[in-house]
Amino acid sequence: MVTKLTLEYDGGGFAGWARQPGERTVQEELERALRTILGTRDLGGEPLSVTVAGRTDRGVHAWGQIASYRHEAVDPLRLNALLPRDVAVLAAEPAAAAHFDARRDATSRTYCYRLLCRRARSALLAGTALWVSRALDLEAMQECARALVGRHDFTAFTPTDTEHVRFEREVLMAEWRAHAELVEWWIEADTFMRHMNRVLVGTMLEVGAGRRSVAEFTALLGGRPRGEAGPTAPPHGLALASVAYGNRGGPYAGSARC
Repeated sequence: MVTKLTLEYDGGGFAGWARQPGERTVQEELERALRTILGTRDLGGEPLSVTVAGRTDRGVHAWGQIASYRHEAVDPLRLNALLPRDVAVLAAEPAAAAHFDARRDATSRTYCYRLLCRRARSALLAGTALWVSRALDLEAMQECARALVGRHDFTAFTPTDTEHVRFEREVLMAEWRAHAELVEWWIEADTFMRHMNRVLVGTMLEVGAGRRSVAEFTALLGGRPRGEAGPTAPPHGLALASVAYGNRGGPYAGSARC
């Protein structure tokens, strides 16, 4: 039996998803709660652990993260009673496939980066949206987004010191959406590299501020070095919105909201 979990968390207090010695992580908190209820071993006799669809970095949030583990499903109310306030399990259900794996079986991930575009900072959105007080050319930024759709080499948008050996990614959807003062960057791709979304946002903000042209941005998609792209945007504006399995939006799709 494999259980599929849907969860959300505020990444501000975590060193990321993945377990790290001496650090507070989402994986560690979730596994601790599961082991308290189910014991330390999974149904195969191995140490009980969870597999996740997207290994979010330090400070990055999740609205529809998907995880899986080899044991029976637990009522989310029981799990949430053991979890800290910044993590919540939204659903726990037997996976439809006997060998379901949250990471390996995912066909795409969708992320959202939020900007608060106004002169005054916000007391309520400070931890979930990047405050931008200057005017932005959103049409130019939208042109950058349109150029991203398709398969490209994103070497310029991930740290030089990396374990990645493949730098091509297929972007299925990319667009900026404006809701008055709140501007959202949405992107869906097969997989993402470390810091990829945040470097994309940081570079597009340079385009929006007039410090870089759209043509200069699109030239980066040919595998240019990291040093030619813009800065890495802060993590607090970014959230993993949803994960898709099988057909896009199919029965395994995770939740999404913004």
